Amino acid sequence: MMERRRMDAALLVLLMGHLATALEVPLDLPQPPTITHQSPKDYIIDPRENIIIHCEAKGKPHPSFSWTRNGTHFDIDQDSNVIMRPHSGTLVVDISREKAEHYEGVYQCTARNKHGTAVSNNIVVRQSRSPLWSKEKIKPIVVQEGVSLVLPCRPPAGLPPPIIFWMDNNFQRLPQSSRVSQSLNGDLYFSNVLREDSRNDYICYARFPHTQTIQQKQPITVKVLNQDPMDERRPTFLIPSGSSSSKMVLRGQVLEMECIAGGLPTPEISWTKVSGDLPAKRTSFLHYQKTLRIVNVSESDAGDYRCTARNRLGSVHHTIRVAVKAAPYWISGPSRNLVLAPGENGVLTCRASGTPKPSITWAMNGIPIENSPNDVSRKVEDDTIIFTDVQIGSSAVYQCNVSNDYGYLLSNAFVNVLSEPPRVLTPANKVYQVIKNHPALIDCASFGSPIPKITWFKDSRSSTLDGEPYIKHDNGTLEIHIAQAEHSGKYTCVARNILGIYENHIYLEVKEPTRILKQPEYKVVQRGKSVVFECKVKHDPSLIPTMTWLKDDGELPDDERLIVDSDSLTINDVTENDAGVYTCIMNTTLDHDSASAELTVVEATPTPAVAYEKPDPPTDLELTDKKKRSVQLTWTPGDEHNSPIKKFLIQYEDSLHNRGHWHNLTEVPGTKTTAHLKLSPYVHYTFRVLALNAMGFSRPSFPSKVYKTEAAAPDENPTGVQGFGTEHDNLVISWKPLSGLQSNGPGLHYRVMWRQKAVDSEWTTVTVANNSKFVVSGTPTFVPYEIKVQAVNDHGAGPDPAIAIGYSGEDFPVAAPENVQAVVLNSTLAEVHWDPVPHRLVRGHLKGYKVTYWRKNNIHKHNPYHTEKLFLVFSGNHSHGMLPGLHPFTLYSVNVRVFNGKGDGPVSSDQHFETPEGVPGAPTSLVVTNSNQDSLTLEWSPPHDHNGRITGYTLKYQPVNNSNELGPVEELALLANETSVTLPNLKYSTRYKFYLNAKTVRGAGPAISQETVTIMDEAVASRQVDIATQGWFIGLMCAIALLILILLIICFIQRNKGGKYPVKEKEDAHTDPEFQPMKEDDCTFVEYSDNEDHKPLKGSRTPSNGTVKREDSDDSLVDYGEGGDGQFNEDGSFIGQYSGKSASRDTAEGHESSEAPSPITAMNSLNSFV
Repeated sequence: MMERRRMDAALLVLLMGHLATALEVPLDLPQPPTITHQSPKDYIIDPRENIIIHCEAKGKPHPSFSWTRNGTHFDIDQDSNVIMRPHSGTLVVDISREKAEHYEGVYQCTARNKHGTAVSNNIVVRQSRSPLWSKEKIKPIVVQEGVSLVLPCRPPAGLPPPIIFWMDNNFQRLPQSSRVSQSLNGDLYFSNVLREDSRNDYICYARFPHTQTIQQKQPITVKVLNQDPMDERRPTFLIPSGSSSSKMVLRGQVLEMECIAGGLPTPEISWTKVSGDLPAKRTSFLHYQKTLRIVNVSESDAGDYRCTARNRLGSVHHTIRVAVKAAPYWISGPSRNLVLAPGENGVLTCRASGTPKPSITWAMNGIPIENSPNDVSRKVEDDTIIFTDVQIGSSAVYQCNVSNDYGYLLSNAFVNVLSEPPRVLTPANKVYQVIKNHPALIDCASFGSPIPKITWFKDSRSSTLDGEPYIKHDNGTLEIHIAQAEHSGKYTCVARNILGIYENHIYLEVKEPTRILKQPEYKVVQRGKSVVFECKVKHDPSLIPTMTWLKDDGELPDDERLIVDSDSLTINDVTENDAGVYTCIMNTTLDHDSASAELTVVEATPTPAVAYEKPDPPTDLELTDKKKRSVQLTWTPGDEHNSPIKKFLIQYEDSLHNRGHWHNLTEVPGTKTTAHLKLSPYVHYTFRVLALNAMGFSRPSFPSKVYKTEAAAPDENPTGVQGFGTEHDNLVISWKPLSGLQSNGPGLHYRVMWRQKAVDSEWTTVTVANNSKFVVSGTPTFVPYEIKVQAVNDHGAGPDPAIAIGYSGEDFPVAAPENVQAVVLNSTLAEVHWDPVPHRLVRGHLKGYKVTYWRKNNIHKHNPYHTEKLFLVFSGNHSHGMLPGLHPFTLYSVNVRVFNGKGDGPVSSDQHFETPEGVPGAPTSLVVTNSNQDSLTLEWSPPHDHNGRITGYTLKYQPVNNSNELGPVEELALLANETSVTLPNLKYSTRYKFYLNAKTVRGAGPAISQETVTIMDEAVASRQVDIATQGWFIGLMCAIALLILILLIICFIQRNKGGKYPVKEKEDAHTDPEFQPMKEDDCTFVEYSDNEDHKPLKGSRTPSNGTVKREDSDDSLVDYGEGGDGQFNEDGSFIGQYSGKSASRDTAEGHESSEAPSPITAMNSLNSFV
């Protein structure tokens, strides 16, 4: 029910929008200009991109455009940096040779033709600004624990204002709470400080959204002392000050009020409105209740608001008086265009309001109305202009300006005096489809002057459609509140005025609703078993259905155990994860229906073994109550074998027409043993019965006795009757013949009848036997025929056949589409329009139109000539189509032809159009030459696809370290005629990555990249000598080897003597304190020390290379580079790479040290908080 209400609500919204459509004057009729697109009043531009000030208008003839700047005429021809787009008033300012700030100012566009002048809003063009933070040295802040504290941010004033946030050195958002929070102006407030607030990296960041630039303030150091902790204290407001304040806000804007209090313990903030209740749906609380936010402010939001700060020691209040003003706003929308016939009366209204009350001024064709020529048919009364007895030549555009201290509104509305016969704008033969029992809306959009009167007829046009169930709206739309099947058919809308009459045919098809007949049912299944959810659906046969299954309102798991059929969902080998709610949804193009069921999975429980088998076949078949077209069949069921019989299936054999073949006739529930069977004439019936239980079907029963029905005339006629032509002068009538069962008797043949539709002629009749088609020759080309085919046998004829419509053969179309025009939408897309070929000249079933288009040549001289032709087919009765995938800056040719079932018609004349410039392709090559220690040369080739006039190139490059981390980016702007550049002052032995792209007036294209390494400095290379080649190193190694050899020899001699040295001899033999003794038994060295102080501590270890590991306190700046903090350019962008500790430190400390984040990671971190 809720779903249906939502659908009805959606249809109501569609209806309201449908009926509110404004009257449009067709563009082929004379009319004053109408501005269709313009830049916003407050237009903030990016100083790095070309300035585009939009002004588009339509009219007949097409209007011309001019501009004013700061109230005076802006001569575009005198400024080489400014161009106006063709057939448009849009200005494009090239800022490559002039700063953007030179073009700041107030612009206004004027569009005029001979019928009037329309003007745009005043467009204030300002460039976005992200000024630098002023240089300052911030002293550390030392405070006592428990006091309140404010850390000022004071960002530079940007355009638009920046977004403020506080972070630490690691680019992590500083935690905020009811105790610590950011105010609306960006300052950081502490209701009371704690010892853990001590840190040296309170950093305020400002992000300027227009240029995506982020700048930071110098870090603030806060040290909290706890020498003499403060006592608890009552709340006091840090902001705002005093007991009351005031605030003004404009209607429709966002009202934000804040109260931040200090105190210990931390105060809690609450808000109330003194003079009423807070608007619940538009109110929210931010910053831990410290900010009250009301969106879409209205006059009712004015009044006194009270914020209260409270802790256990007391409370304090502050009252904010809010005044609501209003810039002008429309009461009933801007003035609408007025189309009048000569001699008619009309009214232009300009209803607006505001606070204070705005003033209203009128202008005609951009000139104050008091300075315009006097017109006796026009009378101005405040916000209304009354026109009486207007005449041809009185057409003009009227401007209404509504202004007060807080803004203005400007609307253009034309008065167009025309004398035009009616025309219907809704496409002819349009088909509307609607679901039964839903509203139906049938359009009849029309135009004429005087305004045409619309009359509706249905089918035979016996009477006008006025009154139940039809509702005719003022715009001509016919509404049927609850559509039924009988409302389907052909509708005719007739538009008439004093100058003529015009009618249009429209078709309504009322479709059956989509309904789920058998819904899925609640299932309890044991784990490891299978389960089937059924979802049988009924839908209109002409609509294509799509079945979708969901689990717990999400997609089904991608699991081969789940098998989706046309009307069921099967889950094999069920697991606990399969439990949930399953929903089947049947969608068509017009409606849908859904149903759900839950699956519960339980553990398998052992049960006693029971033998289940298929049932035994039924017995004792008997025929009773025998009639011409029916008979009663009874039987006795067989044994069920522990599984109840679900149903019986009754089959028959026709021994007269199809001996030996059994056909299903009907089914009955398993509780019944009798069936009343409907029979057909002229059949020799034999029946048998099968039983079904959970294990399957039984064997068939023994056949019944034969029952023969008498012959009769046919009950039905052939189906599938159709007429078509295989040649341009014939008509082939075909049908689906009746089966032997349908013939009802011997001697079956067919009576074929036809006559030309819409011609008063008699039926022509022939008899056809043993065939299912007949060819009529000598027919005119592609004319409709009424066709009937009747079944006849020896006992009579079938019922009166229905009439089918067929067409004689088609021939090639004889006319080409006219008025072929191409409208360029952008550099790669165009729309082609044409007048449809009249139906009589199509000479067949209209299949569609074929559009051929090809590149005549490329406007840029560097691109080759192309002749490859492209084809698009638009099926049906189209009068326009899109041409995608066009090449920018190219001249194209296009033609159109119609085609029917026979083939193509003649081609239209070629039309030509040009595509505007687009962004260029990537340069075709980028190579590095003349690579030196600190410089290299880049050479490139222009893009293969210019897509316009190349205005220059942009080269970006950056160093890449051994960890593939990218350094700061340098950027160079290059001229269009340059194909090489030399880069000086590069670092030696450094890998660089280069990116080069080309630019046109539409912007920059994709970049081509290249990498190279500068040559190593010879002086550095000479110092990097292999230590293994040094003489001193070789000598040292030899001496060590000789010493080891001598020791081995002494050891060997002592072992052979077999004696032992006395201790005294050992001491005499080793008087050298630097010589360590050996053990006698294995010749290994033992510890020896003359001084206990020199013994290593127990458990201490010495590195194998003889060096001593440095402690953490020995770290120096050399290990970390020059400072560990990231650096910023003056514009706030990150520079450099954050260096980690040195390689030796990494080796000594393993994973104990972590590297600082890269600039890219830092930027991502910043953006995640903004």
